Amino acid sequence: MAKQLKVVAIVQARMSSSRLPGKVLMPLGGLPVIYHVTQRSERANLVDKVVVATSTLPDDDEIYAWCKNNRVSCFRGSLDDVLGRYYGASQAFDCDAVVRITADCPVIDPTIIDELINFHAAGNYDYSSLSGEYPDGLDCCIFSKEALASSHVNATYQYEREHVGPYIESNPNKYKIGKFNKFEGLEHHRWTLDEPEDLEFLSKIFDMLMPKNIFFDHQDILNLLNEYPMLLKINNGIIRNQGLIDSLKNEK
Repeated sequence: MAKQLKVVAIVQARMSSSRLPGKVLMPLGGLPVIYHVTQRSERANLVDKVVVATSTLPDDDEIYAWCKNNRVSCFRGSLDDVLGRYYGASQAFDCDAVVRITADCPVIDPTIIDELINFHAAGNYDYSSLSGEYPDGLDCCIFSKEALASSHVNATYQYEREHVGPYIESNPNKYKIGKFNKFEGLEHHRWTLDEPEDLEFLSKIFDMLMPKNIFFDHQDILNLLNEYPMLLKINNGIIRNQGLIDSLKNEK
């Protein structure tokens, strides 16, 4: 039997998105994006606590205020050193492992978070991530607290600090890394929020599915898109992981 871990899910959030500023507080189905992300994360049975990690800049005071008003734990740290922000949050809240979730994933699925945690614990990994051909927007990964601390000490490149996981992923000789492959043939699906077209797509998804169940899951979305395939055309021309690509270009 896998060891029972004490798990904190840390949701990184900021108002200063370059492509869609303020997106984390934009409404979907009448509720802000950050509400959907935090509530869905809390519904994962194996997550003990959800923490929003934002920056100390005045721009992100709105996120802190939302967390305070909605009784969601909040940690504030560096805007650009997201790895340092995660490390700080992991030290502030007692845990064995940290699940990383980004606030631009309003349809994050708690069942997948639980499956990833079980996979991580069963393999006794230092770091595990959802991998393979999955829809963009279900992204999540999990670090042992020790691996996160080690990467915080050793990561030096800017892109390693901005995106949390690259240092560990590029050092498989130092860390035991797990790749959780759940989906095949769904990499063309874009369910994340980074561009105005994504907001249009997600607004339709929430308007069509939320009346039946506010916490609809990935299968509900797939069923809807199978019935209304034209919805996929709303945001299908956007490059996946553009932020990481830009960071790597800047580093070079």
